[in-house]
Amino acid sequence: MTTTGERWIAQVQRDEQGRLVARARYVAREVLVLDAAEPLEVGATVEVCASEGGAPGIAEVLARPGTARGALYGLMEEHHLKPTFPRAVIDEAEALVANPGLDDPALEDWTGLPFVTIDNVGSRDLDQALVLERDGDGYRFCYALADASYYVRPGTELFREALARGSSYYFPGMSVPMLPRALSEGLVSLNEGKLRRALVFEARLDAKGAPREVRFVRALIRSRRKLTYDGVQAFHDAGCAGELADQPFTESLRLMRELGELLMARADERNVIRFDRTSAHIELTEGGERFHPVLDRRNAVERWNEQLSLLCNMEGSRLLSAPQEAHVQPIFKVHPRPSESQLEKLKARLDALVEVLGLDPAVWGWRGSGEELLADYIARLPRAAETKRLRAAVERQAMLLGSASSFSLEKGPHYGLAADEYGRFSSPMREIVGIFTHKELIEKLTGPQPGDDNARDEALREQVIEAGNRARSLQRRIERQVHKLALDQWFAADLERPLEERPVHEGTVLGVRSSRLYVQLDDPPLEFKIYTAHLEQLDSAEVQVHPARVQLTRGAGETMRLGDHIRLRVVEYDADRDHWCFEPLSSEPLEA
Repeated sequence: MTTTGERWIAQVQRDEQGRLVARARYVAREVLVLDAAEPLEVGATVEVCASEGGAPGIAEVLARPGTARGALYGLMEEHHLKPTFPRAVIDEAEALVANPGLDDPALEDWTGLPFVTIDNVGSRDLDQALVLERDGDGYRFCYALADASYYVRPGTELFREALARGSSYYFPGMSVPMLPRALSEGLVSLNEGKLRRALVFEARLDAKGAPREVRFVRALIRSRRKLTYDGVQAFHDAGCAGELADQPFTESLRLMRELGELLMARADERNVIRFDRTSAHIELTEGGERFHPVLDRRNAVERWNEQLSLLCNMEGSRLLSAPQEAHVQPIFKVHPRPSESQLEKLKARLDALVEVLGLDPAVWGWRGSGEELLADYIARLPRAAETKRLRAAVERQAMLLGSASSFSLEKGPHYGLAADEYGRFSSPMREIVGIFTHKELIEKLTGPQPGDDNARDEALREQVIEAGNRARSLQRRIERQVHKLALDQWFAADLERPLEERPVHEGTVLGVRSSRLYVQLDDPPLEFKIYTAHLEQLDSAEVQVHPARVQLTRGAGETMRLGDHIRLRVVEYDADRDHWCFEPLSSEPLEA
């Protein structure tokens, strides 16, 4: 039975009698469409809402059929991701909003500090707010984290739903939140001008950015302003002038640059590899009709903010794990270091590339892990415009070393951050792992409590780790599928023209495998594959791949090498294999 106020997502279809019905995309439920505020098209995605004392009706048309936004709702359905929540979860969220726990006497009052949030323009789930002050010759850094673990506790419907989801999921122009929006964009979010509970990370750092003293405390805060990365960057570009000058939080913005750059220097000292990547993300055009690739441009403020977040996560992990206590169950994020065998294969590939292209070994050759750190090698590669493609290809080979990071109950290094250990504390509204690690951190600070059940928490930790890793894997898959949808739209337009009139696309060969080449377009910088099976079909001859996978030779002798500037056009779409087929027109290497 549908209860008052429940909402769900449905698709407009015709039933066996030819009537319009709204069929739920996730559960066995449908509603006969008797009337609607606007004409409905078959295939449209709609939101259905139950009303007091009446039949459910169409609340909103979310996407027209055949649109990019409609395709995204299809992906949500494929992966059983529900933008709406069960009634029991909504009831708990509404009860919390009515009793937010802001009068908790255990909370320290930090409302006098000028906290601000800094995020993307459209962000509504604000996890972090910061304050920075001088502390002698060093810094006092306060990082307020949304106190989601206070509201979302094991045993509640909210926690069970968050555990089932694992995280929030992000799509172009929309998201599927882990928590109801009344919490993730309301009560728990550190919204401008609102009193909020927070778990505050407080660090006192020396003049070089090294932690001298670290603690966490639950406190009451009030964010003074919702700032954006671009807005704070404009403030710094203007010499710390403009509307953000002479504010209570202005000193925090000035010190953010100082401390951010110090922390980046400390990362260099740890031999963190800095890759010079060019990439794009997918957005929707106005109205959600089409996909729109947008070049990623991370400004300096984003990099400084990243360093502050990493500091919180690294120090939080150290605090939670040392010394290990029976009533505390930490979760770590580990990224194994590449094996010696993997490093040797990388060196062999780079050596082969130097030989094939006739490059200067002193410039492009890597001396190997025993003689030269990979971070130092990447840092010294030429950055001139004429070597940009080759550098990108070389960096790609290094980026593919080892395996992906994952959540683990065992402490281990994080290779990408060059950290001995690492945790996740900074996204408590978007990751179930963040909620659990906050809970454990509070238990670490308060000590064992009556009724603690270590065995239960250990079992729960394993579920949280599984959910967190599953969610990360699913988000990566969603991003690949969105990328494919955008490419399908992009290349489909080419097929509408005769072959000789189709546009010539330019890009860079980033990878060579036995069955395909990896190419990144120049504009937009999206990646796709050229399959050797199609090249063999074009040439009526086998393709030869270099043993070190740095070069591919076609039947007529044309070669395509890592770092080549490649020009190509779309030939056809292979529906059986779901592949786009391309004709390479030229492939030119860097002149040695």
